[in-house]
Amino acid sequence: MKVLGLAFLALLAAKTVAGMPGGESGNKVKPLGLLKAVCYVAILALVLLGAWNVGYDVAAESYFWASQDNLEGKQFKKAYVNALRAVEIRPGNLEYWRALVTAKIYLHQFASALDDTPVLQSLNGGDLDEADAYHLAVCSLLRAQYAQVITMTQRLIRQNPLYAAPYVLQGMAFTAQKQYPEAERSLQQALRIFPNHQAALEGLAHVYFLAGYRSQALTVLEETAKRPFSPEVRKRFEALKALYAQ
Repeated sequence: MKVLGLAFLALLAAKTVAGMPGGESGNKVKPLGLLKAVCYVAILALVLLGAWNVGYDVAAESYFWASQDNLEGKQFKKAYVNALRAVEIRPGNLEYWRALVTAKIYLHQFASALDDTPVLQSLNGGDLDEADAYHLAVCSLLRAQYAQVITMTQRLIRQNPLYAAPYVLQGMAFTAQKQYPEAERSLQQALRIFPNHQAALEGLAHVYFLAGYRSQALTVLEETAKRPFSPEVRKRFEALKALYAQ
């Protein structure tokens, strides 16, 4: 679109200049003829400058889409390199930074991803997008920054009480802190929103087991038999049942 827009404006400007009166009279150049020549030079300079900027835009966009393809192909190092190049060319593009943070998370560069928080906030108008905030909360969880996880998930929950994922993440943080009643409440809330949430069910069973309520842990897992899960997920539940029954 930028290329087409640039070409259209250049053509329009050249046509406008061509319609101006001017030219030569004897051996003298009329003032308007000189003005037309200056205008053509200015148009050419602006077109070259615009083409230069568009070239950078195209290069950054190419690196960005290459990064997306790398992520789909699980080529995380290549995804990181391409996203980084896109950011270096156009550091003011939020989508390029998101691609870079995503690649960092897949590469387990959680601290580095968290370091990008101020940039994401700035490019999003001073606050984090819901998805960005959740991904950064996951990074905090994986770095054992449990208090920070709880703060971030509570904010997400206030903004969108029907978003189940933050409740699960919060439940995991409470579990790691051995705050089992709080973890149970958080996971139960997630299941009220999304009754078949696999991570919430596994988390709730784990909370009961750690709190010493083995029978309740087994009950949670046994009731999953009544729900529509894939064979792979059912095998996981069965494995957990066998573990908790020992």
